[in-house]
Amino acid sequence: MQTHMDKHFSSTDIHQPFWTKGWYRFAKHCASPNFGSRPANTSVNLVVVHSISLPPNEFGNDFIEQFFNNDLDHKAHPYFKQLEGIKVSSHFLIKRDGRLLQFVSCLDRAWHAGVSNFKGRDNCNDFSIGIELEGAEFGGTFEDIQYESLTSLCTNLLQEFPIAHFAGHEHVAPGRKKDPGPGFNWDLFQKGLGLSGDYFP
Repeated sequence: MQTHMDKHFSSTDIHQPFWTKGWYRFAKHCASPNFGSRPANTSVNLVVVHSISLPPNEFGNDFIEQFFNNDLDHKAHPYFKQLEGIKVSSHFLIKRDGRLLQFVSCLDRAWHAGVSNFKGRDNCNDFSIGIELEGAEFGGTFEDIQYESLTSLCTNLLQEFPIAHFAGHEHVAPGRKKDPGPGFNWDLFQKGLGLSGDYFP
């Protein structure tokens, strides 16, 4: 199956690395200032899947990218007023049309999970990679091409990092977060990666 990223792949690309200092070659790089260093000797073994839309349930604009880069005009929409002073980021964002953007090197700590816990470990940002899907926070569905981009990205993450688990924001921050919600098809995602159920919530 050809993915959004595969369309730009040619035979001359095989000699170039997929990863350079934690930056993925097939993503558009939009470096965010909102990141920090991971704790020393931390194994990055968790991928956290999120969903986001700004304003809620509106798609196809650049507000998410602006938000992650602290460039959001808080007067552009009434909802944005509550986001003033908030600084967050994710490693990746997958837009509705499958386009992949990267904001933080995977070697660094993005600010995506907040107060969180996974299998007894607090502060999931320390040991995880955050992937945002453009979509409604709760109950929304996602496009086939988003699953294709997500699967392609995670296939390469598995080759680069010791990823042992995939979880939703709702699983690492239950009661506080609901994304990606019931509209996210975990079975389809698992099938695309060809992994056992032990990797998934």
